[in-house]
Amino acid sequence: MDRVIVVVFDSENKAIEARMALWHLDTEDSLTIYADAVIQKKADGTTVIKQKDDQAPLAALAGTFWGSFLGLFGGPIGLAVGAGVGLVSGVTADLRDIRLGHDFIEDVNRLLLPNHWALVAEIDEGWTTPLDTSMEALGGAIIRRSLSEEKRRIHDQHIDAMKADLAQMKAEQAKAHADRKAKLQDKINQLDTRLQAQLQKAKEKREASEREEKAKVEVLKAKAAAAKAKVKAS
Repeated sequence: MDRVIVVVFDSENKAIEARMALWHLDTEDSLTIYADAVIQKKADGTTVIKQKDDQAPLAALAGTFWGSFLGLFGGPIGLAVGAGVGLVSGVTADLRDIRLGHDFIEDVNRLLLPNHWALVAEIDEGWTTPLDTSMEALGGAIIRRSLSEEKRRIHDQHIDAMKADLAQMKAEQAKAHADRKAKLQDKINQLDTRLQAQLQKAKEKREASEREEKAKVEVLKAKAAAAKAKVKAS
């Protein structure tokens, strides 16, 4: 199951050690990592990435993942993120873009206090015990959440409703008197402008989702190839 996990620690060394343990679980096929990083909540509340994977295809996926997600951790992402990661515009990202609920973000912000560190990752895990056991042994507090498609469905329904309203207005305009036609045309133009903006946003989200899925497929292919090479070598 595709999930986001956040494991909070009170020291950077523990968070880095946790990242190494996470990759060990990936190597032994207990889970699959799609994107991961160690982050720090600084004393001023800003969040910076301290360590991340820059190898393709994970790097391509991570740009989308971090850009949509990290700004929700209590403030803007610090400059230590660097170029190419995809900074969030403004202080927070849109929850609809990352398919996570407000309660998850609240839980993270409650645990990820200033001067704390966290291992953050998007993973695919069949069962939770390996990761829980590994992180608990290091003293980490783990929060996980499955990624949901519900927000995306709600957005699509909103677009359908706007299209229905637009069609009704146009039907009314065709039967209206001249003075009413002009007023209806103004409303039609305003609604159409909003609809086109929503359609463009939906297109951008769909394209981003397609890129993300392709990146995940590449991760799985690379993992399968490595396993095949290991078997062949032995």
